[in-house]
Amino acid sequence: MTAIATSGADGADLCRGRIAFLVFGLVAVGLWLTPGFAAAGDALQVTNARVPASDQIGIDLPLVMTIRNDAAEADVLLRVRCPFANFAVKHAVDRGEGAPAMREIKSIPIPQSKTTELRHDGYHVMLLQTRQKLADGETFTCAVVFQNGGTKETEVQVSRTP
Repeated sequence: MTAIATSGADGADLCRGRIAFLVFGLVAVGLWLTPGFAAAGDALQVTNARVPASDQIGIDLPLVMTIRNDAAEADVLLRVRCPFANFAVKHAVDRGEGAPAMREIKSIPIPQSKTTELRHDGYHVMLLQTRQKLADGETFTCAVVFQNGGTKETEVQVSRTP
């Protein structure tokens, strides 16, 4: 068996590569452990999510909720997926001339260090083409997806009262 010794430029390059990899890994772990960096997704809390009860199938219903953003930067709500609806669209209510009107929007802004209420008469998510009847007291889990905060699995309460 023959042993090959590495020395000179090839050995130094290998050693520098390992050191660079180690330093990169330590920096990545340090950033991950930094509270602001690690908690970016935890800084968003989705609470009080609810949808009205309905005896009909195939209708559209508003999903309302409270979103608290404790992050140092604003975020946006990108999409919602619920098992009891075929589609979900984000809406704003315009109050220009005439009666208030819903308008589909690309995303819902979630300001930094504030609480945002999604309500039927303001920003909200409209669940389209419900797949089943929704009885008062039922709960479902919906995925609420944010640009920076990631996906939040959120319990949604079905309620006869708003």
